[in-house]
Amino acid sequence: MLHFDIAIVGGGIVGLTQALALEKSGLSITVIDAHPSDGDPSGDPQLRVSALTLASQNILESLGAWQNLDKGRLASYQQMSVWDKDSFGKISFDASQVQQPQLGYIVENQSVRHGLWQQAQQSQSIELLAPKKISQLVFGKQECFISLDDDTQLSASLVIGADGANSLVKKLANFPDTFWDYDQHAIIATVKTTLPHGHVARQVFTPSGPLAFLPLWDKHHCSIVWSQDEARAAELMAMSDDDFNKALCVNFDMSLGLCEVVSDKQSYPLKMRYTRQWVKDRVAIIGDAAHTIHPLAGQGANLGILDAAALAEHIINLVEKNKDFSLAKNLRPFERWRKTEAIKMVASMEAFKRLFAGSQPIKKVFRSAGLSLAEQAPFVKNSIVRHAMGLSGELPALAKQVAHNPE
Repeated sequence: MLHFDIAIVGGGIVGLTQALALEKSGLSITVIDAHPSDGDPSGDPQLRVSALTLASQNILESLGAWQNLDKGRLASYQQMSVWDKDSFGKISFDASQVQQPQLGYIVENQSVRHGLWQQAQQSQSIELLAPKKISQLVFGKQECFISLDDDTQLSASLVIGADGANSLVKKLANFPDTFWDYDQHAIIATVKTTLPHGHVARQVFTPSGPLAFLPLWDKHHCSIVWSQDEARAAELMAMSDDDFNKALCVNFDMSLGLCEVVSDKQSYPLKMRYTRQWVKDRVAIIGDAAHTIHPLAGQGANLGILDAAALAEHIINLVEKNKDFSLAKNLRPFERWRKTEAIKMVASMEAFKRLFAGSQPIKKVFRSAGLSLAEQAPFVKNSIVRHAMGLSGELPALAKQVAHNPE
């Protein structure tokens, strides 16, 4: 039987970030995932992208993974523009407000995962077990026992679940969930626009849900995330490309001229999940296993990356103090820390969704006035943009390091 100090279930962006952030702990680490890396993306843009904040960039850069990314496929954005459709409410943000070269980057998830995977492969303390699936996981009093689908047997002092919203680790640990359905589906696709995006991330709030245009590395291509009420999302997915393009242009107020979908369209349901317990003896969960939020602010991946950096920081501190890093009582400070940050984001996203949903005249006047007032208040705008960039709040040390590569 193989023994590791820490077994991380889930080798996506969050799980690999967790492994690399723990590399300096002196602990033996394994990452278990059903799929090895698919390599660097090539050709047309991938549908799954993330808007990475400066905090996430700092973490990835300090781990050596950012340097592995294909800089030709990175898309920085220097500005954000947000408005309420069919009203006068709008607000814009600029990186110059916080003396930064950019607000963040739009990056393909596959590219980030491969950059992390490459770095993990070079580590002497990390063993990547993929493609492997867990057939049995038992939490014992002294350690956890894991059986894989190829009959490999291993044990670990601590299991970290980074295995997504439908986490097996969370289920077997009996961690209770709070969740609700947003009653919306998110439609994602790659769109070609007549006008160049100018490295601006744009989002319009429509009565049936927000529509975001995220700039890609080609100046005429954007990744869209169109969150719509379920019935409307089904109608849009059933449309011909021509009809979908027309609906897209109308809802986006022709802000970048004519739009043309140049990829497949995918749709997935939106649910809020918040796990009320993140740790117990021998087990912890992070990322989407612990929380999922509405994509309207693009903070899902960033929350998970921060979880991983925070847990690693806490475990390393425990190791240095010769304390048992696998006991729930010693992991509670991490849980309180990151649950506080997560619940703030969950509450903010729910408030935004409720405020901008529907077309009631009183609500529309209120939100339009609020956006316009915020636009005229530099302190408010500065506070919002710093939070969106991951420059405020209780951050792990890795997130505070200054990034040196502004490509």
